[in-house]
Amino acid sequence: MNPNVTVINPTITEDKESKIRVAAYCRVSTNSEDQQNSLITQMRYYENFLSDSETERLVSVYADEGITGTQMDKREEFQRMLKDCRRGKIDRIIVKSISRFARNTKDCLSVLRELKELGISVMFEKENIDTANITDEIMVTVMGGLAQEESASISNNVRWGIRSKMKNGTVKFHSAPLGYDLYEGNLIINKREAEIVKSIYKMFLSGMGYDSICRELNESKVIKNDKGTKWLSASVRYILTNEKYIGDSLWQKNYNTSMPYRKVRNKGELEKYYINNTHEAIITREEFEKVQELIEQRKHPNMNLINNYPLSKKIYCGKCGSLFKRRFKNEKSYWICREHYYNAENCRTKPILEQVFYTAFMTMYNKLKANYSVIFTPMLTQLQELKNKKYGSNKQYIEINKEIAQLKEQTHVLARLKTKGFLDVSKYIEQVTEINAKIEKLNRELRKIVRCDDEDEMIEQIKEIASIIENGTDLMTEFDDVMFESLIEKIIVKNQTEFEFNLIGGLKFTENSIDNCT
Repeated sequence: MNPNVTVINPTITEDKESKIRVAAYCRVSTNSEDQQNSLITQMRYYENFLSDSETERLVSVYADEGITGTQMDKREEFQRMLKDCRRGKIDRIIVKSISRFARNTKDCLSVLRELKELGISVMFEKENIDTANITDEIMVTVMGGLAQEESASISNNVRWGIRSKMKNGTVKFHSAPLGYDLYEGNLIINKREAEIVKSIYKMFLSGMGYDSICRELNESKVIKNDKGTKWLSASVRYILTNEKYIGDSLWQKNYNTSMPYRKVRNKGELEKYYINNTHEAIITREEFEKVQELIEQRKHPNMNLINNYPLSKKIYCGKCGSLFKRRFKNEKSYWICREHYYNAENCRTKPILEQVFYTAFMTMYNKLKANYSVIFTPMLTQLQELKNKKYGSNKQYIEINKEIAQLKEQTHVLARLKTKGFLDVSKYIEQVTEINAKIEKLNRELRKIVRCDDEDEMIEQIKEIASIIENGTDLMTEFDDVMFESLIEKIIVKNQTEFEFNLIGGLKFTENSIDNCT
């Protein structure tokens, strides 16, 4: 008996599907017009390069511009390309050079290993390296090192250019403090915000401290920013010490370290450049100078006015809950529980020397400074993960994020159309501006969803604490009242030698002191 054989014809042709799906990655380091032109040139090059290929077809051109190339998590297009790789949309990546792909050896190898596991090869044109033909990672390591050196060289050139502009007074602003709007690199007064700045100066000159001003602003529901975060002592202090408000500019307060790049406060390592009258002032020079004098006075307890000491209304008794008050005896300053002061039988907490609190605070600060990365980095990561899990089930939150992603994809499509010459520049700008306005509106809706939650406010406050400590002195050897007011909400006296420091954002740290003589 002859078997019956039925032939089932293929429903998918091999034509297009047999071609290798290629992605091209481009990047420029800044968002200047010249660099944008360079980016468009790169995009056109790759589109033309594969247009006539019989074995390869271009899936997409991924292009980052105007952002740092040293941190891959900040390159949106790069991350989008990696996601498409993981989704099986790409077989091969072409990039001009290793320095365009990754700027340190660790990142370069990490990504290449992942891509290799996914079966995706990478071709570096400048170095003529194809990972499909490489079995030994030593070559990539060497090239990654060269790329890191190249990146450092480029960064140094960029820094030199910026510092030259600082020196001759031609550098443009890249951000605006409260009270100003940024327009084409210039600071323009924002009338509503300028009134807030003026009121803060008036309150401080009237005798109010950082904490009192914060309470007044928060109770009056004065809007700090579009995130809806509360006013903190550090924010008030920043406004009261910022020369921008008298129309001047001090450049290079901070600087970036060599790789790994990290922004740190300039404590004299590099020159600073002070330029007068760079923009319109909000505060008079006379007011500003008075405020600086008053800040300096408050750094020295003996020069302070009554009830204007750093520890005022900060210390609470852990046994009876009463506030501590300041007393001066035998040429020494003490803090004593009010309940104990009026009736020692009601509370057994004895007076504590003022210096003991100062010493305990300095010890706590130095511990936090020394263990900064161990404490704050994982803490913020965990809080962010908890927040993401929480909103992962919020349908409105998810839908808004999807809509934002779709709008961003539209901007990518418009960029490709412009590059191919199908869309003129004016129309491109018009449509992208409209899309960006929609994205900003959706972001505001997201912030409204998040704003009402304590977690978001806590994250913002802890970020501010982390920033204060990161930029603070490496070793505190003398009590710093500004740092104290920026960090400490209150102190709970557990006993004569054990204090619980309550930081803004809900953090609590216990510190012991043996230096307590009454």
